[in-house]
Amino acid sequence: MSILKKIMTAVRGGAREMGELVVDANAVRIFEQEIREAQTHLRKAKYDLTDVMAKAMQASRQIQSLHHEIDEHEGFVVRAIEQSDEALALSISEKISGLETDLEEQREVQVTFSGQVEHLRSLVSKTERQIRKFERQLSMLKTTESVQKASAAIADNFAASSSKMHSARDSLARIKQRQQEKFDQMSAAEAVQAETMDESLTEKLRSAGMIQDKTSAKQVLARIKAGQR
Repeated sequence: MSILKKIMTAVRGGAREMGELVVDANAVRIFEQEIREAQTHLRKAKYDLTDVMAKAMQASRQIQSLHHEIDEHEGFVVRAIEQSDEALALSISEKISGLETDLEEQREVQVTFSGQVEHLRSLVSKTERQIRKFERQLSMLKTTESVQKASAAIADNFAASSSKMHSARDSLARIKQRQQEKFDQMSAAEAVQAETMDESLTEKLRSAGMIQDKTSAKQVLARIKAGQR
């Protein structure tokens, strides 16, 4: 039984790790979606705020109306008293009492709505600032992620092309070597041609008697014999 529990624990641990990997791989996308959802809730909160503000204004108008009605009925009471109509004056006073009760209730409603309006306004303003902050951070996160992907791509491409670069350097060295060998061959050919031209010219000058050959062995022998005579 303990083995089964350990297996189940390992499975849960593996599932948690897999979930964390999925979350990490999509962290920026999840953060962006959370911002969108927050913006949706903010729009709903603004709508609710306008509804509360409207009810607060309605309560204020109702208070003004009750004040006016109370003032009007107090005038009726004064006139009834002036006419010595106590019954009418009492009846109107009862009406005024009910109006004052309504006025007190509307005041409480107006105070409640006004307090809610201020509270909701503060929350909306705070949420808007926080969302703007998150949006700026999201922009920086996306930029950082793009730069990191670009850097990784460059590193991968460099690693993949390093052997090609080495091969290209070898090819360049071989090309330069072959070209140098060609230059050397051309220089040697030019030197051989120059020597051939020099020998041909010397032969022509000798035939014309313009230059003499070096002393031969026969000439040396003939000179010696002549000296003995």
